[in-house]
Amino acid sequence: MDNHAKTMVMAAFAADALALGAHWIYDTELLLKRFGRVDAFLKPGTDSYHPTKERGAFTHYGDQTLVLLESIAEKRGFDLFDFFDRWRARFETYKGYVDNATRVTLSRHAGGSGPEDPGSPSDDLAGASRIAPLVYAYRNDIDTLVKCAKAQTRMTHGDPLTIDSAEFFARVTFLVLHGTSPDKAMKQVAQEYFNTSHLSGWVAAGLASKGRDSVVSIAAFGQTCHTPEAFPGVVHLIARYQNDLKEALIQSVMAGGDSAARGMIVGMVLGAHLGLSALPQQWVDELRGKEHI
Repeated sequence: MDNHAKTMVMAAFAADALALGAHWIYDTELLLKRFGRVDAFLKPGTDSYHPTKERGAFTHYGDQTLVLLESIAEKRGFDLFDFFDRWRARFETYKGYVDNATRVTLSRHAGGSGPEDPGSPSDDLAGASRIAPLVYAYRNDIDTLVKCAKAQTRMTHGDPLTIDSAEFFARVTFLVLHGTSPDKAMKQVAQEYFNTSHLSGWVAAGLASKGRDSVVSIAAFGQTCHTPEAFPGVVHLIARYQNDLKEALIQSVMAGGDSAARGMIVGMVLGAHLGLSALPQQWVDELRGKEHI
């Protein structure tokens, strides 16, 4: 399990780095024309959302995940207040892109809110995409994992379905680390914990689309950051490329839009399933934060 747990974390970061250069380009024909098939890290252009970043670096999502990992490593477990203090210190003076959830959260906490309060009403799936370090830390303690995954999400993203999404993918990845296949894990968690939730319908839609082209399917679900659109696309990629982590992450990028948040969850689940041999060594070697991670 240790090999798969470490790969789970590295694959989430690699997915974010792979998405960096083409992040938030919605026109997939333009994306293909400009970059070709994105199977290697790209340096963001000056006209991108991440012009301050270098090849192999992370979007703001990956950087937030790294802050979470640093906090867990230092405290030997999840401490919401320590994570918040580190997160706030990093993003108050951040030199990269600052999204609306971060701006609103910083503003609310400047007004006296605490990290246990919802930081923003955002429904961006990115709030749930940071959890790989938590799954690593609590890979043998599902109750603590779920509690912490929801708390770290709520700190910046108060939308209930986004918080539930963090629980969903935490439970799925936990099962995958313990030997359940990703498609079975998604079905099981949806049925046992979210049977009356919108999440159950999103899982069903994502699974039903697994035989179709990914660019087309994700365009149909929606390419945006918002959880109702992004969630079924994540399920689609996990199910369609259950045994091909590399292709899953490439297709996430080629589908355009918020490929970083989408890819981080896909990388986490499939990294947990397939282990180190499935993650291209070049991607690992070229991660700017590799040794630190």
